[in-house]
Amino acid sequence: MIETWQTTDPGVLRLPSGRLVRGRGLRHPLPAGPTPSYAVHLLGKRPPEVPWEARWLLWPDFRLPRHRAQAQHVLRDAWQRAAGERVEFACGGGRGRTGTALACLAVLDGVPADEAVEFVRRNYDRHAVETPWQKRYVRRFTA
Repeated sequence: MIETWQTTDPGVLRLPSGRLVRGRGLRHPLPAGPTPSYAVHLLGKRPPEVPWEARWLLWPDFRLPRHRAQAQHVLRDAWQRAAGERVEFACGGGRGRTGTALACLAVLDGVPADEAVEFVRRNYDRHAVETPWQKRYVRRFTA
């Protein structure tokens, strides 16, 4: 078992269960402190190589995941791993796609789907989940 994030680490969101996940923008420098043990890159093109385990979920900017069944599987796996690992979600800016994924994790963690976007905006970034279709994706996401 690997140590999880600290609540004071930059970009960390505490889910209601106590699981901690980090969101960040890949266009920004890697924050100081611990690195992820597992990352999900939400990008429209192949992500850069990283020295930790990472998964690429094809997700173009301002859009939705290309393969929704795969996205459901990847999000569920990451949520389970977050119980004992440092799990990170990252897109270009760390808000739209990352916020959408974090809101879906909140749904998996028991937050009602119609409250998950507000939960992430209140506890991660007030600009998270940028488009109406991303909000709708979260509202329709099932645990």
